[in-house]
Amino acid sequence: MPGTHTSKYCDYLMAIISEDDFHHSSNSTYRTAGSSLQADQEALLEKQLDRPPPGLQRPKDRFHGAYIIFFSLGIGSLLPWNFFITAREYWIFKLSNCSGPATGEEPKGSDILAEPAHGLASCSTLEAQVSSLVLPLDSGPGFQAVITSTASSLLCLQNYFESYLAVASTVPSVLCLVVNFLLVNRVPIHVRVLASLTVMLAIFVVMTVLVKVDTSSWTHSFFAVTIICMAILSGTSIIFSSSVFGMTGSFPMRNSQALISGGAMGGTVSAVASLLDLAASSDVTDSALAFFLTADVFLALCVGLYLLLPRLEYARYYMRPVWPAVFSGDEQMPQDSANPPLVVPGSSDSPTPPLRPILKKTAGLGFCIIYLLFITSLIFPAISTNIESLNKGSGSPWTTKFFVPLTTFLLYNFADLCGRQITAWIQVPGPKSKVLPGLVLLRTGLVPLFIFCNYQPRVHLQTVVFQSDVYPVLFTSLLGLSNGYLSTLALIYGPKIVPRELAEATGVVMTFYLCLGLVLGSACSTLLVHLI
Repeated sequence: MPGTHTSKYCDYLMAIISEDDFHHSSNSTYRTAGSSLQADQEALLEKQLDRPPPGLQRPKDRFHGAYIIFFSLGIGSLLPWNFFITAREYWIFKLSNCSGPATGEEPKGSDILAEPAHGLASCSTLEAQVSSLVLPLDSGPGFQAVITSTASSLLCLQNYFESYLAVASTVPSVLCLVVNFLLVNRVPIHVRVLASLTVMLAIFVVMTVLVKVDTSSWTHSFFAVTIICMAILSGTSIIFSSSVFGMTGSFPMRNSQALISGGAMGGTVSAVASLLDLAASSDVTDSALAFFLTADVFLALCVGLYLLLPRLEYARYYMRPVWPAVFSGDEQMPQDSANPPLVVPGSSDSPTPPLRPILKKTAGLGFCIIYLLFITSLIFPAISTNIESLNKGSGSPWTTKFFVPLTTFLLYNFADLCGRQITAWIQVPGPKSKVLPGLVLLRTGLVPLFIFCNYQPRVHLQTVVFQSDVYPVLFTSLLGLSNGYLSTLALIYGPKIVPRELAEATGVVMTFYLCLGLVLGSACSTLLVHLI
C-alpha cells in the first residue's frame, strides 16, 4: 500500500538523519544559531535520493583527491579571467598603436585604465596631448588632421576599453547561464565541461600568440578580436563553472566549498602576480605573456583533472544513478520496491528541468546571494580602489604605488579566501535560519564606512570621517571575510535542499543569483560614485 511504502520510506529517512550524513563531511560542524537545528536538518535532508544502493558502502575521499580536484577546478574557473583583466598595462600598450619596446611605464595620457574613477580625461583633452607630441613632426595640415583623428580614435578606445570589457563579459554570461539551464537534461555534463574548457584554452592560446605580434597596423581589428575573445571566454567560463558547481551538488558540501574556495584562490593568485609585476616594472608584453602562459597551462591541467575525477572511487559513488523526483504540485517520494528504477542525474521525462520548484525552494538563499553580491560589487572595486592613503604626500611607494594593490585587491581576495575556507569546518547559520538573511542585511552598513574613508576625488561629500589608513584595511578585511563566508554558505546550501537529480540545475540557478547581484551592484556603483 502507498501508506505503508511512505511509512517505510520515512523510517529509512529518519535512519539517515540520525547518521548526520546530510553533507557527508567528516570535518564539518553543522549547527544553527538557536533551536532550529531540526528544521535546518530537514531542509538539507529532503534529498531522498542520497540513500546508497543496498550493499554499496560510502567510500572515503582518499588523500583528499576529489577535494583537491574541485579546488583546482575552482581556480581554473576564475584564474584565466583574472589574468585577462590583470594585464591592464598590456592592453593600454596594445591600444596605443605602439610597436616599440613596452616598458612598465604607461604612455602619456593613458593612465585611464590604471585609475578608472579618478576623473577620466576626455577624448578631446587626450587628443590635444597626443597632438602636441606628434604634430611638430609633420609637414602639412592634411597630415595633421589624419594624425589628430587617429590619435583621438585610439585614445577613446583606451578610454572605453573597460566599459566594453564589462559589457562583453556580463551579457554573454547571463545568456550562457540560461542556455546552460536549458541544456542540463539535453547535453551530458562531461560534454559541456570539456567543451567549455577546450574553448577557453583555445581563446587563451590565441591571445598568447598575439602578445608578441605587432598589432600597430591593425589596432582597431585587435580591439575587436579582444572583445570577441572576452565575450566567448566569459560565456564558456560561466558554462564550465555553473556545470561543475551543479555537479558538486550530488557530492558532500565540502566539495562545493572546495570549488568556491578555489575561485577565491584564483583571485588571490592574480592579485599577487599583479603586485610582483608592479614591483618588477618589467616589459608589459613579457608580463602579459607570463600571465597568459600560466592560464594556458592551468586550463590544460583542469582538463586532465576533470578526466581523472571519474576514476576515483569516491567520485564514482556520488556520480552514480539516482531515483527520479516527480513534480506534480507536491513532491512524490519513490516507491519502496526491490529494484527501483535508476536514472542518470539530471535526466527526466522533460528535457528542461522544472524551474518553479527550484525557485520556490531557493528563494531565501537567492535573496541572500543577490544582496550579498550587490553590496560587495557596490563597494569593490568602484569605491575601494579610489581610497587613497592619508600619507600619500610622503612619497613612499607603500602609500602611493602599492597602497591600492595591497589594501584593496590583495587584502580583499585573501580575506574572501579565508571566509570561504572557514565554511569547510563550520556551517552556521543553517539554510532556514533567519540569522543568515539578518547577517546579509547587516553588511549594508559597510557602504557608509567606505564612503567616509579617504575616497578621492570628492565633490558632494567633503567630510572624511576615518582619519587613518588602518580603517580601509579593517573595512576591506571585513568586506572580504563576510562576503566569502556568507556567500559560500548560501551557495553550498542551494543544491542540498532540492532532490539530487535537480542539483545541477539548481547550481545553474544559484550561479544566476550570483551574476544578478554582481550586475545590479556594478550598475548602482556608478551612481554612488557620482553622489560622493
